Amino acid sequence: MTAQTTPVSLPAPLNLRQDVALLTAALIDINSVSGNETVLADAVEAALQKVPQLRLVRDGDAIIARTELGRSERVILAGHLDTVPLPITEGSLGTVPSTWVSGSPGHGILYGRGTTDMKGGVAVQLALAASMFDDGAEPNKDVTFVFYDHEEVEEAKSGLGRLVRNHGDLLDGDFAILLEPTDGTVEGGCNGTSRFEVTTIGEAAHSARAWMGTNAIHAAAPILERLAAYEPATVTVDALDYRESLNAVRIHGGTAGNVIPDRCVVEINYRFAPDKSLDQAEAHVRELLSGFSVVRTDGAPGARPGLTHPAAASFVAAVGAEPKPKYGWTDVARFSALGIPAVNFGPGDALLAHKNNEHVQAEAIRECLRALKIWLA
Repeated sequence: MTAQTTPVSLPAPLNLRQDVALLTAALIDINSVSGNETVLADAVEAALQKVPQLRLVRDGDAIIARTELGRSERVILAGHLDTVPLPITEGSLGTVPSTWVSGSPGHGILYGRGTTDMKGGVAVQLALAASMFDDGAEPNKDVTFVFYDHEEVEEAKSGLGRLVRNHGDLLDGDFAILLEPTDGTVEGGCNGTSRFEVTTIGEAAHSARAWMGTNAIHAAAPILERLAAYEPATVTVDALDYRESLNAVRIHGGTAGNVIPDRCVVEINYRFAPDKSLDQAEAHVRELLSGFSVVRTDGAPGARPGLTHPAAASFVAAVGAEPKPKYGWTDVARFSALGIPAVNFGPGDALLAHKNNEHVQAEAIRECLRALKIWLA
C-alpha cells in the first residue's frame, strides 16, 4: 500500500506592486517566528528576482539585494524577517493571520504579529525595491537592501551577524537605515546593553537551626538597595539625549523550603548611552557594586547617532521631523561597528512591539514609503 503524504500549503507569491499596507498584511500572514523564517525568505527572494536591476545573494534565510548603478554614494536599507513567538492568550489580535480593524483591507488599523516589529518596515523595503525603477527612473544613490533572520533571539544566531562574517564586502555603504518602528521619526543610534550576574555565597544549614548557616539571599539585600537608590543618567551624545537605566531583572537562590540558601544570584541589565564602550559600562557597574562578585554574561555596544553625515542630514530633512534618540538596542550598532553611520526609521509605535495587541496604522506604512521615495528620487 502506498503511503499518502499531505501536501505542504505554500503562501501565494508576494505581490510587491500592491498597496504597501496590503503587502504588510501578506507578510504577516506568513508565520516567521525566529527559527521559522525559511518560507518567508523564499517568498521574498522569489519576489525580488523579478526586479532585474537587483543583484541577489542568499545566505541561509537572509537575502542581500543590491543595485549596481555606479553612484558615488551607497545606502543600506535593512530589516529582519523574524518575529517573537505568537501570543498564547486566546482571542489576541496580534497574532497570525493578520486582522483589519476600523476599516476595509488596506485601510484603518492592521493587527498581527510583526505589524510593528517589523513587517511594516520590511514591506516598505520591498515596495521601494520594486518601484524605484518605474517609468525609467533610477535612484540617486546605489541601494543595498538587507533582509535577515534571527534578530529576536541570542546574538550568536543573528542573521545580520552571519552576513557580516560571510559577505561583509556586500554590506559596505555610506549610510544605513534600519526600518525598526519609530512612528515615522528618525531615531539616531541606540543605547548599548549589558547583562551581569552578581553572586553572594552563604553557608547552608537546616532552617530550624538557621544560626548554623549564612543566608546568601539576605546577603544580596545591599545589592538591591544600591540598585534601588541608583539614579540613572541622561547623557547627551551628538545633540541627542540618551536615558540610561540599571535594574535588577531576576533573582534566584535557595534549594528547598527548609534549607538556608548558600547561594544567590541577582541578574542585572544596564542600558547605557553610546558614549561608553562595553568595558566602560562594565567598570561603571563594578564600581557601583564594589565588594560583590560581578560577572558580565552578555553585552552589545551602542551606536552614536551619526546625524552629521551628509546622507543622514539629507534624510532627516526629507522626513521633516526632529530626530530622537533610540533608547533600546537595535542592529544599527552592527552597522556603526562597521564604520557606517546608521539610524532607525520605520512605521509603527515601538511600544507595541511584542504585545498581544501589536498593530499599525495603514497610513503610517504608506507615509514611510513616501519619505524614502522622496529622498531617493
